[in-house]
Amino acid sequence: MEDIIKTGKGKTALITGASGGIGYEIAMLFARNGYNLVLIARSEDKLGKISAELEEKYIITCNVIAADLSIPSAPAEIFKITEEEGLKIDVLVNNAGFATYGPFIESKLNSELEMLQVNIAAVTQLSYLYGKSMAKNGGGKILNVASTAAFQPGPLMAVYYASKAYVLHFSEAISNELNASNVTVSVLCPGPTKTDFQDRAKMQKSRLFKLSKVMDASSVALCGYKGLMQGKTIIIPGIQNKILARSIRLFPRKAVTFMARKIQELQN
Repeated sequence: MEDIIKTGKGKTALITGASGGIGYEIAMLFARNGYNLVLIARSEDKLGKISAELEEKYIITCNVIAADLSIPSAPAEIFKITEEEGLKIDVLVNNAGFATYGPFIESKLNSELEMLQVNIAAVTQLSYLYGKSMAKNGGGKILNVASTAAFQPGPLMAVYYASKAYVLHFSEAISNELNASNVTVSVLCPGPTKTDFQDRAKMQKSRLFKLSKVMDASSVALCGYKGLMQGKTIIIPGIQNKILARSIRLFPRKAVTFMARKIQELQN
């Protein structure tokens, strides 16, 4: 892994979905570069082990908050805890998210609504609370994790694709608004990545993961970290993913939706 100049001494990064995958790899990068951490996930046991590992290896301070972001009150509770503990958050990484797979009207509505709560509402609320605090304190950084799914409709994952389109457009908009406040907002748009994402979504046999060049979580995290530190607004890891995101606009929307459906379908 390429060396990164230490930039975080005395600063604190808060990362949601930090117990595995891209979130864990991002936490490793921040710790390695001198940041203290606040790690958020549902599993307190996993967070405790990661916290101990990072504190010992990188000589940082690591706080953990076990929280379920599908519960509407969770973002405000997280903010309240960090405020009461006197933790000044210099970087917010909204990484937590999940997907469901299958035809929309055959899905469990409660699961779709929980996904919207995690992928959209929690991202919005945490960005508001910490973005406002950062602006008041003279600056900060926000990294929201979207997906290449944000660039087109996604039959068989309709709500997930739509939720990531929201994250992309929301991030671009507040990046513009907060520019004068010295708060930078970046949005990371990875393609298929080796995590437990596809297992949770029950789409292990989807053509998306059979035909696409699947990146590892550490490479995606490094790309996101570097882009954030460079002040980039949209960060797309991988040449194939960049070409996909940029070429979609050249085709009719019905054709794009048709192809997305074909790629999403399960292989026998």
